[in-house]
Amino acid sequence: MKNNQKLSLLVMAAGMGSRYGGIKQIDGFGPSGETIMDYSLYDALRAGFTNIVFVVREEIKETVKEMFLPKLKGKADVHFEVQSLDRFVPASAGKVDRKKPWGTTHAMLCGKDVIDGPFAVINADDFYGRDSFQSLADFFKTAPDNHHCMVGYTLKNVLSEHGSVSRGVAEERDANGHLKKLNELTKIVTSNGKIVSIEETVQRELDPLLPVSMNCWGFQSSIFDLSERMFVDFVIKNKDNPSAEFYIALMVSELIRQNLGKVNIIGGGNTWFGVTYKEDKDEVSGKIKELVKKGVYPEKLWSTK
Repeated sequence: MKNNQKLSLLVMAAGMGSRYGGIKQIDGFGPSGETIMDYSLYDALRAGFTNIVFVVREEIKETVKEMFLPKLKGKADVHFEVQSLDRFVPASAGKVDRKKPWGTTHAMLCGKDVIDGPFAVINADDFYGRDSFQSLADFFKTAPDNHHCMVGYTLKNVLSEHGSVSRGVAEERDANGHLKKLNELTKIVTSNGKIVSIEETVQRELDPLLPVSMNCWGFQSSIFDLSERMFVDFVIKNKDNPSAEFYIALMVSELIRQNLGKVNIIGGGNTWFGVTYKEDKDEVSGKIKELVKKGVYPEKLWSTK
């Protein structure tokens, strides 16, 4: 990382939350009403991130501004980017009939104009823990310009008791531990004591110790031009498929396939919890309260920061 570059954090907060039944990005989970985002921001600031980019839907943009600008004032530069349906979609695609944006690579691209150095990408509704942000910051201190990273989490630790989950699973790695392919499995469940992936009519068992992506990534800024080209190709091929999404996992796998860079699987994935279903809320709130009780976070997160 060059001395004059800032570490940026891009927070993907434009999801619809259809399985949760509400706007989980701005729901309160902490003892003083903190969102999960609050804890990620707090940890990222402690690790040295000083440029914060929120990617949001237009309808929640002002609410997110009101919630977070006062907390981040004087601590970081802050930007709010809207993930609109037509952003980065080429004119050659014509009119595209969609009700939701194009997925997580599309969300990441929305930060292109306000990020000029290394950056991390996270979900707004996942709790990653301080170690993950420190690990990302440390990676960028020495990483070559074409090396990106994924914080690895253990599959058995990132499931939900209340239904299926979608995870990017690192089933293939090279001799140096670099990622070879990330499979985006959209329906992973626990069945009869085993972890299985159900894709259409095919069901297969997964190793519970496999590293997985929880959308906690580290990228060099060169990824923007590469992923935009890939995204344009994806849109042209899928313009008539209203449910097609260009996941970061797909973009990363294509990056590796074309030998355009390396993706390191790094440590720091020691703590994760998140909300997919409404039933997850009480469990997540309880885990945060335990961390507060242990002194990992203050009871009122921003009063002492």
